[in-house]
Amino acid sequence: MGMFSKVLSAAVLGIDAYIVKVEAHLESNTPKFFTVGMPEGAVRESNHRVQAAVKNSGFRFPIKKITINLAPADVKKEGTAFDLPIAIGILAANGQVNVEKLEDYIIIGELSLDGSLRPAKGVLPIAAQIVKSPAKGIILPAENAKEAAMARDLDVLPMHSLMDTVAFLNGEAREPFHIDVNQVFAQRRHYQLDFQDVKGQEHVKRALEVAAAGGHNIIMIGPPGSGKTMLAKRIPSILPDMTLREALETTKIHSVAGRLSSGEALIATRPFRAPHHTISDAGLIGGGTIPKPGEVSLSHHGVLFLDELPEFKKNVLEVMRQPLEDGTVTISRAMLSLTYPAEFMLAAAMNPCPCGFYTDPNKECTCSAPQVQRYLSRVSGPLLDRIDIHVDVPAVKYKELSSTMTGESSQKIRERVEAARQRQLRRFADHGNLFCNARMDSKEIRTFCKLDDQGHELLKMAITKLGLSARAYDRILKVSRTIADLEEADTIKPEFVSEAIQYRSLDRLDVI
Repeated sequence: MGMFSKVLSAAVLGIDAYIVKVEAHLESNTPKFFTVGMPEGAVRESNHRVQAAVKNSGFRFPIKKITINLAPADVKKEGTAFDLPIAIGILAANGQVNVEKLEDYIIIGELSLDGSLRPAKGVLPIAAQIVKSPAKGIILPAENAKEAAMARDLDVLPMHSLMDTVAFLNGEAREPFHIDVNQVFAQRRHYQLDFQDVKGQEHVKRALEVAAAGGHNIIMIGPPGSGKTMLAKRIPSILPDMTLREALETTKIHSVAGRLSSGEALIATRPFRAPHHTISDAGLIGGGTIPKPGEVSLSHHGVLFLDELPEFKKNVLEVMRQPLEDGTVTISRAMLSLTYPAEFMLAAAMNPCPCGFYTDPNKECTCSAPQVQRYLSRVSGPLLDRIDIHVDVPAVKYKELSSTMTGESSQKIRERVEAARQRQLRRFADHGNLFCNARMDSKEIRTFCKLDDQGHELLKMAITKLGLSARAYDRILKVSRTIADLEEADTIKPEFVSEAIQYRSLDRLDVI
């Protein structure tokens, strides 16, 4: 006669979770262990960990043929979080665990060989899914408790070991762990880096303020050592504060990717990611044999900084086009297609030529014109099309470096950016998903970016004299709209247009 039990667990697909039923069936006295239901690598190895953990925790491991089924059987299961539910399933089928509480709780956790529990990935999306299910709580490793408690209205039961878990299921009283989400969110860290640490470069700071105010992508062009990286790292400090909804969304992605540090419950400050130019397209976009979110998704609601832009591989830059356009990334595999969010602000930096000194008045450039042209053409037109603001970052003069004056603080700049964003939210209230100027399409540009005659003249002159492309036309209009918002003006004045025209320096380098 076989013995049977059913334990509820969960797994992550993309950044959402689904409930997995872990069924255990014991029969005959031939010791064998089968796991069915499309288990992948780590799940297939789970039987060795489970066996050692059960024995080392002082329980009887049944000398029987054990079949574990993970349902739904048509979705691949991967990861180590099924260890604990499998162990509990075997012990329940063997009569060592009371089955009464099993349908009330989702169980996840990786087992060490001694029976202690190690943290799992993707706990926040799992907790959010449980809130929508009939289960009333989650049993999980203690290190994941804070993260799970971010999903409200859920009994979170942190456990340290398999013995702990069995004791609770067999009737030992435990208080569920609760935490006030709003309080955690209110205690968020503020940025250590501040714009007032940057000497000089006032016009670049202004360009970054405009970029932050309208959600525009920006590229900085200048010689080595001119402060491009230093400036980029400070962009998150002038972006509007994160909302709780944004914080939870970003935390979900970092949770799935296994990037939350131990005991961290919430990512409440905007992420800043700066991948090296040797990164693969899977590392940047996401993917791999077991699909994971890439850098574009880890920078969701924050800043993705690509330094030395022309050094990135061509195919890597090409795959950036979808996330920049749609704010999402789709990874297709033979069995499934996953979508990860990727709404970020792109900040890029590059030298004006291979040696870096083409625009530096103090150092001579050793590159020939064809070399410069080749270097610039490495950055594809379609990618540049999606970057609204190009700004020159000259080498800093000694006088500015030695000055004791401090620049404007990030907080002051952020207040202006917040006010400009609020104007945009009011303007786009009836336009669905529009929340910043950078996201306007040509129809919305025609509606919201009307110029007077003088503005039109300026733009016409810029396009003919500077050889700006037609695609630059829309970019200039969007940026002019943002400058008007920063100045709290309803109409786009000619001086706003002329400032926006200055932010097209790469178009002018193209005609070297």
